[in-house]
Amino acid sequence: MSFMPYVAPEQMMKDRSEYAHKGIARGRSVIGLEYGDGLLFIAENPSATLHKISEIYDHIAFAGVGKYSEFEDLRIAGIRLADLRGFSYGREDVKARDLANAYSQALSNIFTQQMKPYEVEILVGEVDGDASGTAIYHILFDGSVTDEHEFVAIGGHADDLMESLRGRFTAGWDLATAVKTAVEVLGSPESRTIEADAIEAGVLDRTRSHRRKFRRLEEPEIAGLLAG
Repeated sequence: MSFMPYVAPEQMMKDRSEYAHKGIARGRSVIGLEYGDGLLFIAENPSATLHKISEIYDHIAFAGVGKYSEFEDLRIAGIRLADLRGFSYGREDVKARDLANAYSQALSNIFTQQMKPYEVEILVGEVDGDASGTAIYHILFDGSVTDEHEFVAIGGHADDLMESLRGRFTAGWDLATAVKTAVEVLGSPESRTIEADAIEAGVLDRTRSHRRKFRRLEEPEIAGLLAG
């Protein structure tokens, strides 16, 4: 008869956390920050097809770092949940807070019940009305969720990026200033200059007259903002 070796629960959770942290640290970072007209998500991402930043619903956006297939699963699940809630109740009843709670529960269950935790961190952002309605939720691989204000960085160099943002962020930036500063901050841990074609960016622009507040910044626009 064979026996499974005993592993203390504390050690098991520690091992899973370290495993997830290592996977996330290999990925490039994402910054989310508030600017005058809304919320900007921006990342270094040379791929033109594998997006880190996407729309979830009319006024809600999603960003992920870590293992692509895992945060893509979460993104798709979030779209389905938002569509179901919007269909069942009303489009205005779909809130980033509810999606963040759903992601938190799902990731917590995966972390505690499955053999391997997800190697992801995600952001869920929302604009609703004026600047006071802007929200950013940061959800970790273990289901921990925090309500961020003004700016947040996730991924491999998150601590360095947060330190740099604390020294530079000013409320009410225009989009060009927000993009230029964020790109400089993304390159700062390795003292690199990141070119426009390696930048992925999307905004939730509360001034858009369209119901859908998300729009992706294409390379020519990013290049123009960086050159301005």
